[in-house]
Amino acid sequence: AKTCIRYSHMRCYLGLGSLTPTWASLPHDAVACVSGSCQMFTLGLVGSWLLRPIIDKEINPFVDKWEEEGQFPAHQVFKTLGQAGFLGVNKQTEYGGLGLDFSYSIAVAEELGNIRCGGVPMAIGVQADMATPALARFGSDELKREFLVPTIAGDVVACLGVSEPGAGSDVASIKTTAVRKGDDYVINGGKMWITSGCQADWMCLLANSSNGPPHQNKSLICLPMKLPGVHVAKKIDKMGMRSSDTAQIFFEDVRVPSKYLIGEEGMGFTYQMLQFQEERMWGVANILTPMENVINETIDYTRQRKIFNQPVLHNQTVHFLLAELATDVELLRSLLYQAVALYIKGNDVTKFASMAKLKAGRLVRELTDSCLQFWGGMGFTNDVLVSRVYRDSRLMSIGAGADEVMLSIICKYMETLPSKK
Repeated sequence: AKTCIRYSHMRCYLGLGSLTPTWASLPHDAVACVSGSCQMFTLGLVGSWLLRPIIDKEINPFVDKWEEEGQFPAHQVFKTLGQAGFLGVNKQTEYGGLGLDFSYSIAVAEELGNIRCGGVPMAIGVQADMATPALARFGSDELKREFLVPTIAGDVVACLGVSEPGAGSDVASIKTTAVRKGDDYVINGGKMWITSGCQADWMCLLANSSNGPPHQNKSLICLPMKLPGVHVAKKIDKMGMRSSDTAQIFFEDVRVPSKYLIGEEGMGFTYQMLQFQEERMWGVANILTPMENVINETIDYTRQRKIFNQPVLHNQTVHFLLAELATDVELLRSLLYQAVALYIKGNDVTKFASMAKLKAGRLVRELTDSCLQFWGGMGFTNDVLVSRVYRDSRLMSIGAGADEVMLSIICKYMETLPSKK
């Protein structure tokens, strides 16, 4: 086996001859590379040999169709990914996961960026790394066997129920309640912007389980979506992420067994903040590859597109700006890898994760806007990647905490945020 590393993307390649690669056949040093103080992680070998063929054969040929339909077949796609081992990379082996650390999930997120839309990888991220971290970490064995095992296998579709019509980034203000009655919780309220909500089999639900302080009165509960009283009100029509169904959901006296509580009652806010850290880092990793692809496709287009008898690319304004954007992408990658390296060592990375998400949201807006301009009229069509990334990536500065929330978090850690009176 021979591993070679290219620092710009930290991709690894291993000569395996005619051997059909599987997770079990991959030596550890060929799967994850760590480089000096930058702590750059990769799963390039697995991405190239195992994940990329799934993307190229099972996903990308159908993306345009799914975009038009406003939904992709989540059960079908997730089953394929589950069989290949990509839905539980950092989850415990006894529940069907691979038992690897979070850096491997980040590398998978980067490779998923080769999907030619944002909606499908976002839904995969919810399934693998947004709806399940608290369950895997704090859930009982019985709960994990009932919900985590089939989620990792791709047998069921999971969703995350946090946001509400009146509470998005301000998680403490949610109104959905879970009132204990006998051996059940009775759920009332509603959730908004729920990724995969129209297809989901279960929800990781955040609800108020007591009347205490807002940071201590919430609990996370595994809620089966087929229970009486669960109403999927509508599929939301969005400007981007169109292949991912997003739902508004209401709960009317939904009875959930109290054994479906994740961890301790009243710890839901804390658990969700921990889930947000992984969600934010996953989101940053997933946007890196689309930005690279947009830059590369813009270079190819402007090299052959001529204006005033010379390629558009030959204008200094164009190739200089593309160079700056490529540099910014690599700087963002380094910040992400630093945060991940600290995270897997048990450090609090709230500040760095918030910085990375803030920068990612702003950079992808600048990058896609600049590149779309170089495409001219073609950039204003639905026929090219840059216009789709332009629409899809706008969510990066809104979802999982808006830019303004990230700034507040960063200021809090810098001790520059004014105290509340």
